[in-house]
Amino acid sequence: MDVKIEASWKEVLEDEFSKPYFLEIISFLKQEKKAGKTIYPPGPLIFNAFNTTPFDKVKVVVIGQDPYHGPGQAHGLSFSVPSGIAQPPSLVNIFKELKQDIGIQIPSHGNLTHWAEQGVMLLNASLTVRANEPMSHSKIGWAEFTDSVIKKISSHKKNIVFLLWGKFAQEKQMLIDADKHLILKAAHPSPFSANVGFFGCKHFSKTNEYLAKHGIAQIDWQV
Repeated sequence: MDVKIEASWKEVLEDEFSKPYFLEIISFLKQEKKAGKTIYPPGPLIFNAFNTTPFDKVKVVVIGQDPYHGPGQAHGLSFSVPSGIAQPPSLVNIFKELKQDIGIQIPSHGNLTHWAEQGVMLLNASLTVRANEPMSHSKIGWAEFTDSVIKKISSHKKNIVFLLWGKFAQEKQMLIDADKHLILKAAHPSPFSANVGFFGCKHFSKTNEYLAKHGIAQIDWQV
């Protein structure tokens, strides 16, 4: 099975692609397509987070749950939507916190590719979803794959900032070596929880302070 993924990731994850669970993911996605199901994001964008943020360039990891399930929203980067698509509520709240934290004006679009190109790995725990059915692919094996990704980043690299927003993301803390990396936790930016610990978390400025302290180029959080 030849997975089209950026070269440094292909090397780090090579063993995963031949494991039974990963072959089952591929088989499942083919069956869904055959059955006429609409899957998001489109095939070429499933590994967009990896292709936009090579393993060698990762500085920050933002863990989301699964892709947006509405038409045109998902493009393989957690929390992000393509330019021209309305900003989902959680992303609106991320931008509000960004403005409050470091004064960046709320942008007119929700495309976070500029973050990803600078080393912000926007990783969803599930890399695909069936249209209009949130979490519909959460049990097909993706968690095993993305848990492995988090563990590889933790073990192979140092001084990475992990942003864990909400209970789901925080459960991934056990995969991360807290002695080598910075783990920042807050409530999820969803409208249901942003007021109880996401707003005021200052994760953007804290991330840059940590990177600067370790001699790593800071993130330009403009999008």
